[in-house]
Amino acid sequence: MRKFAYCKVVLATSLIWVLLDMFLLLYFSECNKCDEKKERGLPAGDVLEPVQKPHEGPGEMGKPVVVSKEDQEKMKDMIALNRSLPDVRLEGCKTKVYADNLPTTSVVIVFHNEAWSTLLRTVHSVINRSPRHMLEEIVLVDDASERDFFFFFRYSVHVIRMEQRSGLIRARLKGAAVSKGQVITFLDAHCECTVGWLEPLLARIKRDRKTVVCPIIDLNFRWYPVPQREMDRRKGDGTLPVRTPTMAGGLFSIDRDYFQEIGTYDAGMDIWGGENLEISFRIWQCGGTLEIVTCSHVGHVFRKATPYTFPGGTGQIINKNNRRLAEVWMDEFKNFFYIISPGVTKVDYGDISSRLGLRHKLQSRPFSWYLENIYPDSQIPRHYFSLGEIRNVFSYTANKEIRTDDLCLDVSKLNGPVTMLTCHHLKGNQLWEYDPVKLTLQHVNSNQCLDKATEEDSQVPCIRDCNGSRSQQWLL
Repeated sequence: MRKFAYCKVVLATSLIWVLLDMFLLLYFSECNKCDEKKERGLPAGDVLEPVQKPHEGPGEMGKPVVVSKEDQEKMKDMIALNRSLPDVRLEGCKTKVYADNLPTTSVVIVFHNEAWSTLLRTVHSVINRSPRHMLEEIVLVDDASERDFFFFFRYSVHVIRMEQRSGLIRARLKGAAVSKGQVITFLDAHCECTVGWLEPLLARIKRDRKTVVCPIIDLNFRWYPVPQREMDRRKGDGTLPVRTPTMAGGLFSIDRDYFQEIGTYDAGMDIWGGENLEISFRIWQCGGTLEIVTCSHVGHVFRKATPYTFPGGTGQIINKNNRRLAEVWMDEFKNFFYIISPGVTKVDYGDISSRLGLRHKLQSRPFSWYLENIYPDSQIPRHYFSLGEIRNVFSYTANKEIRTDDLCLDVSKLNGPVTMLTCHHLKGNQLWEYDPVKLTLQHVNSNQCLDKATEEDSQVPCIRDCNGSRSQQWLL
């Protein structure tokens, strides 16, 4: 009996411990699930600061990755989406302190058939290098991509999908319409924001809401000297913004209300092209200021060719857009533009009455004011007697020579340069046949046509195989 009682005590004690273990196991298991649910349900404002990752791996710190041409397509997917980038700002920019109460911004990014990893790197760079209290949201506008895109971010990222192809201009207008920030920042879908890119842009707009600001766009550029008037105004301080006559258009920030006041984009323009010049002219002529903020850097991928098509062709779209901006904003100087680009005058540019009404409403200054005060370095002459081409005086003689005074056009070899030699009246090297229909001058000896100067020697015309190109057409 005693043994039996002892066994019962042991069994009861063991059972109690088993139940206690099960209780503790279930308790902590449920707690872990609660923590997991909490982590999944973090509100947008409580997103943790980005984890600092080691600077190792392809493309880290912006270093180039040298691979064979066959592996280039694979390499873009091997570079981390949140890769590290160097701080490329001037030393004076790194020590600047900005106010905490800068306006919030919505970042609007339009994409169409964009490379997936490139697009994600753009979004990650905005999230990782923007102060949380300044970044209201990111608005992604899918302009009817032919590929499927799926996004999942714990930050406030909204995706709008256009039902049909609308183009950059109208897609940006759609993104701007749904945005909530005090400032709208437009970015291309193939760029990377660097450290401290956002604060200097917002600080300039807080200082003057009619200032439209662009970052320095890194990777590819052209050298243009800063005008002396800007050097004097900045008093040698390279950290101060530079006033610019126009902007590239892909990357800029603008006060949300001011964007509406000056007429947003010209919705009559198609797809892409010319909208940057149109809004640049409008900002300056209507009382605003356009600046490049030297303390803000954004890297940009300049593509050799666009991954999408233009309905009607690239030239048709860009010529239409340029014609609209010229008719609305350039006054009599549009004629100078049309002489340089005669193809622009051949396109239908649609109804511009609403844009002309906007210009009148905003009490815009004339384009001559823009040239004199904002872009005096322009190659467009502000005062002139006439516009047109200068023609050389030659005679096409009955002997089929092309001569001026006692000198004739002479060619001595195939594809050779055209020289001026004393007329010998023996035909041969100085014999030319003119076709009044094709407008060509054919050198009889070589059976080749007079062509414009080559890039190697821009001063001397030459002869080439006749191909019917415009460079071989001559008016007599």
